[in-house]
Amino acid sequence: MIGDLAFIGFGEAGEAFAAGIARDALRAVAGFDIAPARGAAMRALGVAASDRAGALAGAGAVWCLVTADRAAEVAAEAAPFLSPGTLWFDGNSCSPGTKARAAAIIEGAGGRYVDVAIMAPVHPGGAAVPLLIAGPHAAEAAGVLTALGMRPRIAGDTVGQASTIKMMRSVMIKGIEALTAECVLGARRAGVEDAVLASLQASDPGFDWSARSSYCLERMARHGRRRAAEMREVVRTLRELGLPDRMAGACADWQDEIGALNAALSAEAPVAEAADTLLAALSPTRP
Repeated sequence: MIGDLAFIGFGEAGEAFAAGIARDALRAVAGFDIAPARGAAMRALGVAASDRAGALAGAGAVWCLVTADRAAEVAAEAAPFLSPGTLWFDGNSCSPGTKARAAAIIEGAGGRYVDVAIMAPVHPGGAAVPLLIAGPHAAEAAGVLTALGMRPRIAGDTVGQASTIKMMRSVMIKGIEALTAECVLGARRAGVEDAVLASLQASDPGFDWSARSSYCLERMARHGRRRAAEMREVVRTLRELGLPDRMAGACADWQDEIGALNAALSAEAPVAEAADTLLAALSPTRP
């Protein structure tokens, strides 16, 4: 029996996990989000909306699912309300250094910190999305997550081992999105997108370039601000490793700019339609 589970932060990941976890091992599920409007989403999924102290009171396990830039700050805000031995699942996309700082806060308050990397989109994966976990409590954490119907895999016994894998993966995944947007928007404005996509398809026939391009544009438009925060943690990771961060830094800025447009796109829309929407939104700030 896990007892009570709490969610701190109830955005896309929190909703996906709450909707899919097995509840047999749980007595109650509560949640806190700084946006009061998220309370309705919690209640719809059987999660008791509460303030921070109420959500954490007596919780045996906590999912922390906020934005990457707030992970350590949120750990500090939650620490006074943790019960001794509470497992703190930090699922935020942060650098190993950020995770180490959060771990020190949680462990100092008597909690047990678990470095978690969510290794695929939570939609459609939901609670079954692949997870990498690391830290001194990883073995026990794996048992708890498995009991919740989740799919953990232990990356190591040191905090930061899971997050490092996620950060380096993000260089490629978020970088491909950013390059795709630059390529497609430039090609569309020049009126040569069909020829460019056809050329890419011929060079790499294993990749559906039109569908992938639409998907990348939609992801950046919908989640660019959050992805930018993650890429700034990638920058931090690369600097911690003593390496340059030119590509990751530029990717963060571009993701941020596209996300700030608040453009409504569909991943199934034709790539030209998606590109036109973004180009129209970019026009006031771009020549």
